[in-house]
Amino acid sequence: MLVSIISPAYNSASWILKTYQSIKSQSYSNWEWLITDDCSSDETLNILDKLVNDDPRIKVFSNTKNSGAAVSRNNSIKNAAGDFLAFIDSDDLWLPDKLEKQLTFMGSHIAFSFTAYELIDENGTRLHKTVDSTQQGSFSYKDMLRKKATLGCSTVMLRKSSFNDISMPLIRTGQDYALWLKLLKTGEDAHVLNTILTQYRILPNSISRNKVKKAKRQWEIYREIERLGFFESSISFCFYATRAVFRKS
Repeated sequence: MLVSIISPAYNSASWILKTYQSIKSQSYSNWEWLITDDCSSDETLNILDKLVNDDPRIKVFSNTKNSGAAVSRNNSIKNAAGDFLAFIDSDDLWLPDKLEKQLTFMGSHIAFSFTAYELIDENGTRLHKTVDSTQQGSFSYKDMLRKKATLGCSTVMLRKSSFNDISMPLIRTGQDYALWLKLLKTGEDAHVLNTILTQYRILPNSISRNKVKKAKRQWEIYREIERLGFFESSISFCFYATRAVFRKS
């Protein structure tokens, strides 16, 4: 089974080689890495072009104008040949047995899975914080409206044949969460493998550290993408806000 690994890249020269090394070190080797550069102004594209010469499993694409992560990921998804799609951002890392363990977990029937992850800083130092490591079972569309799991993008694996449309909504932020909701609306659940198999890099000034921007984005997804009524949006947002404040892992 071929796994298509989907990545966007923008000014990722400081981390892209480490991300590649974590992919290259996977115990499961039947993969292709499709990475779309979003008009980086640093050495990202030059680094990727050199990697392509050494590893034929890598496929590099470039946007004609800076368009955001959704457009970049969609371009990689469009060109994917794999039976499964796995997502990793260009500054995150996988543990060496991530793909193997997740494929085994999904077996022959699970369509959508995600794993626990831990946080690292810009230098790769562990921050002793884990996410989704105490979760169990599976999560429905309604569960994820209320953000009962964090569901980190770089932990997700999808069985491609289970979904008709895996394109991300064209919004600048939160497009991964909007995609998970779209897929869960089909009736599939997201199943958690609560083993830490991914390291998520926290960078200064990233939107993931700005709680006000995240809250605003969450509300906009409820109202503008999911088209929920005001009351239903408010209920879901209250669950989201409570969990954001009191979440432990």
